Amino acid sequence: MAQGDVWWADLAAPGGTEPGFRRPVVVVQGDSFNRSALRTVVAVPLTSNLRWAAAPGNVRLTARATGLSRDSVANVSQVVTVDKAALTERVGNLSAAKLDLVLAGIDVVLGR
Repeated sequence: MAQGDVWWADLAAPGGTEPGFRRPVVVVQGDSFNRSALRTVVAVPLTSNLRWAAAPGNVRLTARATGLSRDSVANVSQVVTVDKAALTERVGNLSAAKLDLVLAGIDVVLGR
């Protein structure tokens, strides 16, 4: 597992507006943590609802960029921490440029 990887994740049932169920995520946690004994990973959920691309910080990603069958949006305001066991299938890896956009989007959410 590496920063920028796109995985299918089995997330818990959603509460309110948080993401849930089976959905793709992009790993944003740094690789030193990914290689550590930590059993969790920090990720950004992806959505196929392309209208979310207009939200501040969110990043539209083509299917080719993610390895998924459809274009998607990295919903940076919904960063999640999940057990590594919840990541079930690696489907791709973002380019450094796309990953930088996602990380910059997280900075927008954090007010940095």
